[in-house]
Amino acid sequence: MNRTDTALPYSTVDALEARFARGIVARLSESADRISPDIAERLRFSREKAVAAARDRREVVLGTGGGTAVAGVAGSLWWWRIASALPLAALVAGLVLIQDHQARSQISTAAEVDAALLADDVPITAYRDPGFLEYLKAQPGE
Repeated sequence: MNRTDTALPYSTVDALEARFARGIVARLSESADRISPDIAERLRFSREKAVAAARDRREVVLGTGGGTAVAGVAGSLWWWRIASALPLAALVAGLVLIQDHQARSQISTAAEVDAALLADDVPITAYRDPGFLEYLKAQPGE
């Protein structure tokens, strides 16, 4: 069976994020003894702030109920898919409207010429004149 979507399960994403974080921590720990104490203190403060922000974000997503996390994530993905399809729908609708306007304009012009031809007594030789169509389009007062 072919799968068209490439979205990973949330547990896989969490595992990949954890592995990436462990790699960063390992690289930073290798050179931690070579930095000055004031920079080490600033880094410690930033790390604590980042951990607290991540904890708060995770608590907001998970909420207090068991089904809140699934509904929150699924609902947001659903809205993002609709929002990403909206510009394409607007483009297609615009192109259809432009094509319809052009077709109506051509039909209207042809109808005006036909009405002018049918309403007037014109000799047959006038139809062969290349400027006859321009004559028909010209206003009566010109």
